Amino acid sequence: MVGSGYSVHRFRAMLLNALIVVLTVVLMEVFSIVAHKYVMHGFGWGWHRSHHEPRSGWFEKNDLYAVVFAGVAIALIWFGTEGAWPLQWIGAGMTAYGFLYFVAHDGLVHQRWPFRYTPRSGYLKRLYQAHRMHHAVEGKDGAVSFGFLYAPPVHKLKQALHAQHGGRPPRRPDAATAPDRAAAQQDRAH
Repeated sequence: MVGSGYSVHRFRAMLLNALIVVLTVVLMEVFSIVAHKYVMHGFGWGWHRSHHEPRSGWFEKNDLYAVVFAGVAIALIWFGTEGAWPLQWIGAGMTAYGFLYFVAHDGLVHQRWPFRYTPRSGYLKRLYQAHRMHHAVEGKDGAVSFGFLYAPPVHKLKQALHAQHGGRPPRRPDAATAPDRAAAQQDRAH
């Protein structure tokens, strides 16, 4: 009987820890939307600008945001394993979010991987289109869709772009998705 009570308690603790991880992933998306809109497109534009310009190498200055958040997640995991529950599970949720961001944003949308895949339907297509619309305007002002894993309906984003820019904003290639074209343009200019 003592063993089964311990197992139930352990199962509940595991379930609570898993819930904390999932809730942290969801809250990280909310935090990321706010940080992307008001920090990265605000006073933190100095780092984020590189993400909206042609990339000439493997990394961009914007990647420093990932380093900062990874450092926070590592610190939380460390403090949590030193006895400050539930910090390790919050850090684990931040790490899971970072992985999803890397796969969806850096890999799928901006194709920073050696292979290319363009989704043709469903959620991934909507995520891809929403983030491409985020890059449809030049500079830090007038952008739409600040989520990394959440994508508003595409027709609503088009309406928002139209309303903000008094018509369709100029079409421009997504600099962060087209580093090869950017390098070729720079070579031609010299």
